Amino acid sequence: MDEKNSNVVKYAIYAAILLFGVHRLEAQQLPLTSAKLLIGIEERVGDSISGQIRLRSERGEEVNLRSLITKPTILALVYYRCPGVCTPLMDGLAEVVKLSDMAIGRDYQILTVSFNPAEGTELASRKKRNYMNVLKLEGAEEGWLFFTADSLQIQRLTDNVGFRYQKAGNDYTHVATLIFISPDGKITRYLNGVRFLPFEFKLAILETSKGIPGPSLNKVLQYCYSYDPHGQHYVLSVTRVAGSIISFFLVILFLFLALRRVPRKANR
Repeated sequence: MDEKNSNVVKYAIYAAILLFGVHRLEAQQLPLTSAKLLIGIEERVGDSISGQIRLRSERGEEVNLRSLITKPTILALVYYRCPGVCTPLMDGLAEVVKLSDMAIGRDYQILTVSFNPAEGTELASRKKRNYMNVLKLEGAEEGWLFFTADSLQIQRLTDNVGFRYQKAGNDYTHVATLIFISPDGKITRYLNGVRFLPFEFKLAILETSKGIPGPSLNKVLQYCYSYDPHGQHYVLSVTRVAGSIISFFLVILFLFLALRRVPRKANR
């Protein structure tokens, strides 16, 4: 083996050792990753909404969830007495609805469902009145509906859309997300968080109207951020981000060192 090939092999070994170390560090985050199976979102993009889920409307009427989905639909899973992220989520949703040039009730609809089986119709109706007063938009009354359900229906729904949460005393530990569903009942994407840009909101509705599924930008955010169930917010996963950056530059360095020497022409 000549000197050049020997150096290439040496650098490759160095890169492999460093990459192995990075992945070993990242592996220490596995307990956090596993926790996401209990609290967080398991995206079910492309799956259909079950026809076996029944809800109670803010008027006390029992309805089939699937029968409601006749246009692009945004599903928000909350509980109405939540002291954490639920109110900021609904406030952020109301804000982007007011800023959007898409017409609620015509271009899309919002279904808010409480996953707390102890909450009833009166509370759902009161929440609706609050947000109708905030929006004051034509079409909002028919375009933003509020629901409750019993524990069996809630389990069916949360399992169907991959929404994972846990009871914590009288409250629940959970994430904030919007789930977009196409008119034919297929889940197309998720938008996580409590604040939404009008552009991403409109794009999600337009693609949902065409039934175009897509991994949301939140896939990247979920890789870079880990959910803190105690603080109920996302924190930057330094190990993951640093590991990815280091891996990228190691590959570039390896290619540079391997290719920088141009073979000399043989002496004539």
